[in-house]
Formats: sequence, structure tokens, C-alpha cells
Amino acid sequence: MYWNADLECVPLEQRRELQLERLKSLVRRVYENVPHYQRVFREAGLRPDDILTLDDLAKLPFTTKDDLRRTYPFGLFATPLRNTVRVHASSGTTGKPTVVGYTRQDVDIWSEVMARTLTCAGVTQDDIIQIAYGYGLFTGGLGVHYGAEKLGATVIPVSVGNTKRQIMLMQDFGTTVLACTPSYALHLAEVLEESRVDRTRIRLRVGVFGAEPWTKQMGRELESKLNIVAIDIFGLSEIIGPGVASECLYNTGLHIFDDHFLPEVIDPVTGKQLPPGEEGELVITTLTKEAFPLIRYRTRDITKLYEEPCPCGRTHVRMSKILGRTDDMLIVRGVNVFPSQVESVLLEIGQTEPHYLLVVDRRGPLDQLEVWVEVSDKVFADEVRHLETLEKTIQRELESTLGIGVKVKLVEPKTIERSQGKAKRVVDKRDLYNRDK
Repeated sequence: MYWNADLECVPLEQRRELQLERLKSLVRRVYENVPHYQRVFREAGLRPDDILTLDDLAKLPFTTKDDLRRTYPFGLFATPLRNTVRVHASSGTTGKPTVVGYTRQDVDIWSEVMARTLTCAGVTQDDIIQIAYGYGLFTGGLGVHYGAEKLGATVIPVSVGNTKRQIMLMQDFGTTVLACTPSYALHLAEVLEESRVDRTRIRLRVGVFGAEPWTKQMGRELESKLNIVAIDIFGLSEIIGPGVASECLYNTGLHIFDDHFLPEVIDPVTGKQLPPGEEGELVITTLTKEAFPLIRYRTRDITKLYEEPCPCGRTHVRMSKILGRTDDMLIVRGVNVFPSQVESVLLEIGQTEPHYLLVVDRRGPLDQLEVWVEVSDKVFADEVRHLETLEKTIQRELESTLGIGVKVKLVEPKTIERSQGKAKRVVDKRDLYNRDK
């Protein structure tokens, strides 16, 4: 087991001293080496010597994904390319990808925080970990890979897809830990059930799931279907990749490794810092990254922070599971709607499959939300009266939770497209409507 008690269990005041020391060093470094930060600091009337306490963090300007795109590909790098040993990038589905770089020390830090992440999940060097995150420019596969190797676990670098082969390797290699997106784990569980595999040959005990938000109800579903403990991990390529935060076995929230990643929660509209326990947008400053440091990066993820001690002994600040994303949030007739709210309702009702789709359209001046929900073969073959009752139950619970009218459509098994990466939960036809006009 990998346990860095000197950094993971230090008293809060000692951690704050370390954070301030690293913050001061970071601010000076980016001011001297990154033209973008030098310019925005000067526009804000700031110099590195103005950062005297952790409270001064609020004086620093935010960094956004738009800043990364404007400086594409290497404009935010703080070290020469000759010192950069690795480059990763986002998928770039909405334009140019966001590019991130790593020095050798950055890769070492990445390995360290991912080893901590896996240890939080109870993984040891005796485990066999099957990594079904994508390898390549996406940070998921290699990030988990580094941490597993540092921990000393046996790694199966299978990457994403080819589900039947995944199941064969699980049986033949004795996989004990599965690392992938929760939506792919759900698909894998579905194929396992259909294949009638001898479950005594599946030794899985832990699932390490990230790259997309998922609810506690989804976690219970995965634990039941795969007979595992489901652990939520959090990261994003702009910060380092996976390894920013992780649940531990006590399930008291995700530990943010805040000796490396300094977190805040802000009001997403005003930008004002919010106190622990209040819901807002997560902002992270990378305290130790060399090649690609970021000041107050707006993640767009909605969460809360907690400072109370965790029974596991780690003293990091913790965050709640991601409640949604400001850029994934739907506004329907003036009401904020997150896919995670719909997921929670469906899984609480428990008579449907955990596959759903939110379809938003505009009829005249009004937005309309339709929720497609998959049901099992058995339910779909049931009498019409039962289906109508189930549909009305789901509609009533969704309307109570969301506060708006909802149309529910029960669909046949396998109607909703399965994902081998991040699940697509929303189809917003209003964009098409606006473009047509």
C-alpha cells in the first residue's frame, strides 16, 4: 500500500504553510516565464510580491479554457519544450484541442498522486488492475497506469472497447480492480450478464471510476451488478489528468491532494469565493506543476468543499461528488437542470435500466424537456397499464425534483446508444432551432 503520511496526514496549519510557500513560488515563476500571465497580472495591477497570504489568492485572475485555446498549442507552457517529456491534449470536439505538457518531475508527481488515489480505493501491490480508460492523447489511461506501477500493482493496459475481450481477460488474468468510466462499467456489466459468464471466474473487488460525473445511486447500481466497491476519482487534463482527488473507503467525499492542487469554490456568476459547505464552481491552482502551471483554473464542475477530518486519517480538504457542470447544465424555462438529478430519480425508483437521455426542444416560445428511459425486456413486455403507471411515476418524481413539466418516454432495451468513454446524456435540439433561424 502506498501511503505518504508526511504529506497526506499533516495538520491543517502546516499544510497551509506549505501551500503558501508553493503559491508564492508559482506566481513568481509564471510571471517570469509565461507572457499571458505577465500581461493579465499587469492588467490587474499585481506583482508577485503582492501575494503575502493564502487569502491573496482571491486577487489573482482566473484562467479559463478559452485562455488555453487562445494560446494554442504551447503559449501557456512555463518551461522550454526541450524540458517537456510528454504532451497530452483534449479531444478537441469543439475546435482546437487544449494542449498540456509535463516535465519529468510533473510525470513523477502524476505517478505519486495516482498512487495515492489507488491507495484511497484500497488497492495494493497484490492487485491486478485492468485499465479500460483510453490511452493516447487522453490522460486517463496513462495516468492510472503510472500510479498503478508506482504502487507496484500488476497492470493490464487493455484500453477502452472490445468488451468481450475485456471480459475474457478478466477471467483469464484474474483482474481484481477495474478502472474506466462509470458508463462503460455499466455497459460491461450488461454484457457480462448477457454472456452468462461463470461469475465465480470474475475476481473483481474494486472499481475506480472517473472522467464523468456519477451519482451515489449509480455507484450502488455498479456495486450490485459487478459485486465491487465503487470508488469515485476526479481529475482533468488541464490540471494533471486523473489524480486530483479521490474517494477513500469511508465515502466521506473526495480527498483533494491539496499539497499539489489548491482548491476554491466560487459563485459561477460573480466569481466570489464561497465558504466550505456552499455549492459552487470548483477552481484549482496547480502548486507544483512545472511545464503547464495554471492559476485559478475554472473547471466548470459544481461541487462543495469540506474541511472536517476524515476517519481515514488524511487531512486534505474534501469535495462532494460532482453535482454537475456549468457548461452541461440545461436551462429549461428558467430552471437549472443537471443530468445527475435525473439519474438520481431514475435509480431511486429502480424499475428501469440505468440508461437515459434528456432531449430538449422548443415548441413555439417554450422549451420542452423529454426524458427517454430504457426499461428491461421483462418490463417492456409487460401490459400497457403497468407501463403507463411506471411512466406516470417517473414523470411525477422528476417534476417534483426539477420543478418543471417533463414528458417521459419509455423505450425498448438497447435503444439508447452505449458509451465506451464518456456517456452522452443530453440532446439539445434548441441549438439546431437557433441555427436554422
